[in-house]
Formats: sequence, structure tokens, C-alpha cells
Amino acid sequence: MHDHDTSERLASYADVLAGELPDTWTSTHVPPEAKDDLAELADRVWDLDLVAASLAEHPLQQAAVLSRPDGAQLVLVDRHDGRDGFLIAAVAPRALPDEAYRAVPEPNGVALADDPFLSAEQVACDLLARYDRALAQVRHNALGGIQPSQPDRVVLTWQPDGSVATAPVDDRAGAVLVANGFIQDPQSGIYRLSGDDTRAQAHALREIGPQLDTLGIGTALQHPAARTAPTAAPASMPPSPAGSRAPATRAR
Repeated sequence: MHDHDTSERLASYADVLAGELPDTWTSTHVPPEAKDDLAELADRVWDLDLVAASLAEHPLQQAAVLSRPDGAQLVLVDRHDGRDGFLIAAVAPRALPDEAYRAVPEPNGVALADDPFLSAEQVACDLLARYDRALAQVRHNALGGIQPSQPDRVVLTWQPDGSVATAPVDDRAGAVLVANGFIQDPQSGIYRLSGDDTRAQAHALREIGPQLDTLGIGTALQHPAARTAPTAAPASMPPSPAGSRAPATRAR
């Protein structure tokens, strides 16, 4: 059992660390009684080294989750090597297919000293740099048949279910898409426009072109093979538990 002082120390450390990291991070403490949340979190630890080895011997009893608005998450856990400080690891995104992780190196976690101010620099320069690269790669892989957009052009791709999907680079473009009915998947970053109402879909597609054009962003509409556009329209796995990881085709 973790006593109150231990939990308070972990939560306080995480709060300070979150405030010192670049960009905007928030911290949430996951207490021992939240067993389902802890099990789900342990399942998503994106590590096959230090943190995975620790969790294999010491199942997760509490944790602190650091979250960034774009969906990135880090998990802070207790050390069990007799030293002060904590272990920190990246958290894998939810709901991405196994194929997205193939050939993507694990952004393995690191051990932190008992000083969150010094640790913030270590996390930012090491773990976060590797995590952001891996995160960008798996999200790109998850796009599947969706062609990536460029800063000055949003590429829209028809999907087999009649929806239209895109992954804009510019946040301004994302705002225009959302204003016209697109819904973003926070994990993959993909924006989708439902094809349930083809008339509404066609109207939205006509509207976004001029709106993006005023921002200096062009548009392109892709029609994959074997997909006919609606006549009314104009031309985002969970990893294995850390304690039972085995070699698999997915490199996670």
C-alpha cells in the first residue's frame, strides 16, 4: 500500500515537472484505488526497456499522467531501485492500428533524480524529443490512404464509407475544417467529414475552399481508385502489458 506522503510526493513532483516542460502540460494523479485506470495505463506504456522492466517486477500501484493538448502523454511512476526520484515514460496513443507502430523505435523512458526542475530539462531534451518523433511517425502511418497535407495545401481524400478525411498541417486550416463540420480524432490528428448527408457534405466542401484560400491555403480533393464521389459533391492498439511483452511483428 502507498501511504499518503508517497502519493503526495508523486503528485507534487508531477505538478512541478508539468509546469517546467515546454508547451502546455497538465498533471493528473492516478491513485491506488483506480485499479482499472492503472491497468489501462500500464497497457499503454510505450517502453521496452527501463520502465517496462520495472513494471514487470512491480505492477503499477499509482502514477501521475502528464498530458499535452495535442494528445501526447507521459506517465510518471515510482522507482523501486532504492534511489530517490521517479521513472517517466511515453504513453502510446489510443486506438491506432498495430501497423502504425511497425518500424517505429520505442521512445523508451528514463530515470529522473529527485529534483523536478533539473529533470524537466532531461525530459525535454531527451525523452520528449524521441517521443515527438515516434508520435509523428505512428500518426503518419495511421493515415493509411490519406495523403498528408502541406502547410500551403490541404489534401482531402474520399473514404470508402463516403466520408472525406484530411490531416492538415496548419492549425488555422483545422479551425476552418471544424467550423464546417469536420470532426478531429485527437489521437491520429485526422479530420473527417461524414458522408451521411451528401448535400450537407457538398455544401461544406464548397465553403472551405474560399475560406482556406483567404488564409493562403489551397485545397486538393483526392479520389482513390474504386471510389466514386457522390454526385451531389463537387470535385486514426493498445500495446501489450509491460509485464507480458513478447516479440511480435509490431515494434512497440
